[in-house]
Amino acid sequence: MLFRQIFDEKLAQYAYLVGCQKTGEALLIDPERDVDRYLALAESEALTLVAVAETHIHADFLSGARELAERLPVRLYLSDEGEAGWKYEWVKEPKQDGTAYDAVLLKDGDVFTIGNIEVKAVHTPGHTPEHISFLITDHGGGADAPMGMITGDFVFVGDLGRPDLLETAAGVAGAMEPSARTLYRSVQDFLRLPDYLQVWPAHGAGSACGKALGAVPGSTVGYERRFNASIDAASRGEATFVDFILEGQPEPPLYFARMKRDNKRGARVLGALPQPRRLTTKELGALAGRTDVAVLDTRLDRSAFMAGHLPGSLYAPLDKTFNTIAGSYVGEDEPIYLIVETDGVEEAVRDLVRIGLDTVVGYATPRTLLHYHEEGGVLASIPEIDVLDMEVLRAQDGVGVLDVRRLTEYQGVHVAGAQNIAHTRLLVRKPELDRGKVWLVHCRTGARSAPASALLARFGYDVRYVNGEFARWVAARGEAVEETVA
Repeated sequence: MLFRQIFDEKLAQYAYLVGCQKTGEALLIDPERDVDRYLALAESEALTLVAVAETHIHADFLSGARELAERLPVRLYLSDEGEAGWKYEWVKEPKQDGTAYDAVLLKDGDVFTIGNIEVKAVHTPGHTPEHISFLITDHGGGADAPMGMITGDFVFVGDLGRPDLLETAAGVAGAMEPSARTLYRSVQDFLRLPDYLQVWPAHGAGSACGKALGAVPGSTVGYERRFNASIDAASRGEATFVDFILEGQPEPPLYFARMKRDNKRGARVLGALPQPRRLTTKELGALAGRTDVAVLDTRLDRSAFMAGHLPGSLYAPLDKTFNTIAGSYVGEDEPIYLIVETDGVEEAVRDLVRIGLDTVVGYATPRTLLHYHEEGGVLASIPEIDVLDMEVLRAQDGVGVLDVRRLTEYQGVHVAGAQNIAHTRLLVRKPELDRGKVWLVHCRTGARSAPASALLARFGYDVRYVNGEFARWVAARGEAVEETVA
């Protein structure tokens, strides 16, 4: 058996290529939408992709299952578990050529084979109602028992998949606690598996699909039994587990609801990656001040952005935060333009299509932005202050402090009187802010407050970007408010 784990660092997502070397057939599990890289990997291993499977209807990225089924004669293996409202809808419709998808809808215990590899579906609800995991047995290698389980968003290294997203992201009122109780029962079944069984999750550290995911790419049932804090909570009873698993979950990015919808109904078929054209200085200047398009400035130097940027542009550095910021600040059909180095264009485009932002029209390099300014184009700026300067300014009339950290961070320690809105929810919650105030926008390090400041400035708020470690302010002033309850 050939086994490859494919990692997306920015979404902290794992896809899996499982191949039978004897027959040359391969299965791909939980692919993202830009599928060419998976096809290249299969070809490099002399394998033919014959099947695609998914553990569940994902919330944090757009699936590549439909894309592959439109391009290749692959069989789809998808869950048929869960309530009627959480079934795959797109597989019941015709493909673009009018033919039907070759889809097998799986129930708990169903088995299929890829060459000499046996794959067994196990219903593991809680994160979502339809969630399934896959037990992998290598009969070609002489095994008569599974080697491991591809657990999707059920069991992670060090954590479990959060059961609140149907409510907090998809808007299903009252779903959170029942989902947590369902997850508790799934954990009891998991703990009946043998200790040696390997655990191959869908996410690692950095994903918003849990609160304490480990950075190690795999584990075992026995190790998680001993050291997984969420599983330990489950060992202390259902009520204890429900309280533990629901407490402290981070606010989901705004785009999660859209991913759930589109993965259920069917992601748009790409065919090929968008090819944004390079803009002239004149074309770049024509975008200045517009709020009907999104100009994403991807420079890593946030102070350089604050000092001078195209009026109305958003700040989304091309690092591990890029997907989250773009997905939380850009509308799904909003035309997108990039300020990006030429060698970063493809990376940015791939990041965007993975979260369903396909309308990437054009790009300009930072040098083009400089030329625009040299030719008389106006740049906007946002005043930047050091975190220690916040103490004097916040005491002035008409000044408010906006803390864009997660609620759990805010509850631990915060500036007295500060208003808290997580940066991933700011687009929809900005009307809560008094437009008559000057807002000092801070986070833990300045990384989240930078895009938040740019977003507010784009919509006419008077802001000051607070840069620096919040811990310095706490240490210097010692006047932060400490709370344990919101």
